Amino acid sequence: MLEHRQQRVDLACAFRWAARLGMHESIANHFSVAVSDDGTKFLINPSGKHFYRIKASDLLLVDANDAQTIDRPDAPDITAWALHSEIHKQHPYARCILHVHSKYATVLSCLQDPVLPPLDQNCMRFFERVVIDTGFDGMGLGDEAQRVSQALDGKPVMLMGQHGVLVASATVAQAFDDLYYFERACETYVTAQMTGKPLRIASARVAQKTARQWTEDYAGFADQHLAELKAILDEEGSSYAR
Repeated sequence: MLEHRQQRVDLACAFRWAARLGMHESIANHFSVAVSDDGTKFLINPSGKHFYRIKASDLLLVDANDAQTIDRPDAPDITAWALHSEIHKQHPYARCILHVHSKYATVLSCLQDPVLPPLDQNCMRFFERVVIDTGFDGMGLGDEAQRVSQALDGKPVMLMGQHGVLVASATVAQAFDDLYYFERACETYVTAQMTGKPLRIASARVAQKTARQWTEDYAGFADQHLAELKAILDEEGSSYAR
């Protein structure tokens, strides 16, 4: 029996679906889930493994306090190690961290004004719930990892300027659901901008109400979403849970 099997299976499913939805990038990007109460022990993908091929048993169990982790023959990517270690240590709510360079979130992160306005109900879901980091200063190593962790400030989504997006949540299910809907929201906004037509932006009152409805009226939605994604993979005979 694999140690921390449920977290492994859930995270492996997230990897497979991120790839299927085109949110991955080559053999880069990284997901993790904490398995200790203090967040310092967590599962993360090994360096160089494509999201399409990741299985539950591939995930590495690492310790954020063990500096020798990066010297392991199966070590995670050095930027992933630095970034996820800092966030897991500093933010107890960030049990699961997903980082990708998905197309539309990355486009938004490169705009002079990278704010996601309350354009549709998916965009409204993230109203006042996104940290915009415009301090990009190179790859996420050392001081950069600390800076990003401090900037996260308790929000579930960080739009990383000129870089991509990072989602942090209490569970794999909630983190993946947020990632999925944030990318959809960015796609809607970027596509709407491409029409060149005036945009119909909701008021702050409506956006706040809608964001609250997402949180309060759809409790359990993220768990159902992940359960369905796993069911599809199971029906297809996928190796993700091995």
